[in-house]
Amino acid sequence: MNHTFRPVDPAADAELLHGWVTQPYARFWGMLAASVQDVREEYENLAATGHHEAFLGLKDGVPEFLVERYRPAESPLNAVYQVQPGDVGMHLLVAPPSSGAIPGFTLGVMQSVMAWLFEHTGAERVVVEPDVRNHKIHVLNERVGFHAHSVVTLPPVDPAESAKEALLSFCARDDFLATLTPLATTATEGASA
Repeated sequence: MNHTFRPVDPAADAELLHGWVTQPYARFWGMLAASVQDVREEYENLAATGHHEAFLGLKDGVPEFLVERYRPAESPLNAVYQVQPGDVGMHLLVAPPSSGAIPGFTLGVMQSVMAWLFEHTGAERVVVEPDVRNHKIHVLNERVGFHAHSVVTLPPVDPAESAKEALLSFCARDDFLATLTPLATTATEGASA
């Protein structure tokens, strides 16, 4: 969990992000057909909201992922659950691998993001709402302590699509920290008295 975070610069980072959000695996991001200019405008618009921020996660200065944090009270989630003080919303997109898959890489990224959110934003609980069809992220979310709450209907990510069916999930600080604690082992077999 040794990533650093810096705000996205829509002008300078649009081309890099375009290369990520238009990958087939990023289809749930809703920007497969976006141009570089579309990506720039999307992140300029997010920055202008004042309640939705985008950051690049870097390791040794190299961008490895995009994370967005937002205030659920200022989002469509406000209409589908009772927002609590300390709730922080999060979206995550990992960069395409540059040299093949690395076992545990995405889990490490997610752990870095969660630690950062809890340590640097005052979050008490992280809220996510991935598409119900995005089974890979549901598994990853569970591994870092998220608990599924319910399926909710949200406005579509891409206006050309229908409403988004999302799996609303929550992760409290203690639930995340519990996933980082190694399981205690007991030596019961072969033990002698």
